[in-house]
Amino acid sequence: MAIDTMLTTMLTPIPRWLEPRDDDKPYVEIVHGRRERKVRPKRTHGLLQGRLSRWLDDWAAGRGEVMTELRCFFLRADGSPSSLVPDVAYMSYARMPRDLAEDARERPRIAPDIAVEVWSPGDRRRTIEEKIELYLGNGAVLVMLVFPKARTIEFHQKGHDPLIVPASGIVTCPGFDDLTLDADWLFANV
Repeated sequence: MAIDTMLTTMLTPIPRWLEPRDDDKPYVEIVHGRRERKVRPKRTHGLLQGRLSRWLDDWAAGRGEVMTELRCFFLRADGSPSSLVPDVAYMSYARMPRDLAEDARERPRIAPDIAVEVWSPGDRRRTIEEKIELYLGNGAVLVMLVFPKARTIEFHQKGHDPLIVPASGIVTCPGFDDLTLDADWLFANV
């Protein structure tokens, strides 16, 4: 997606029917117009989400922002809305400038550059696959899917087969040569 198209998309007001109702938990994500409950995280999920956020935030200094539970809005050509809440999101300043209008920053209409999802026991593979497709189709460079029980990480990039790595040692993230993850640290005492 071209930068001018992304900026236009980000500045377009969100129609009322696309706004999720997040007054009550559990939060709801919208996948191709279908409401999906976001799984309630437990201890392991929370530990991994916190560590992944700190890791990305250290790397992102000066080049972008890292957020947890940032809701991103997408609208397909056929009119079906999607609204996803990645566990951890990195948005580069190149794609979401600091001087962008507040509404566009608070409710982005693009996917994060890096979207991280930590697998929870209640997750369904079909829904996760749809979410990966939505992230990549709306500008994400990398989607990371972390499996706590299997201790593996899946890396997804548009036009590439998923890369599945065991969570041990130092892992270089595809698409970001200077972004490495100490998987032993990530999974320590989890």
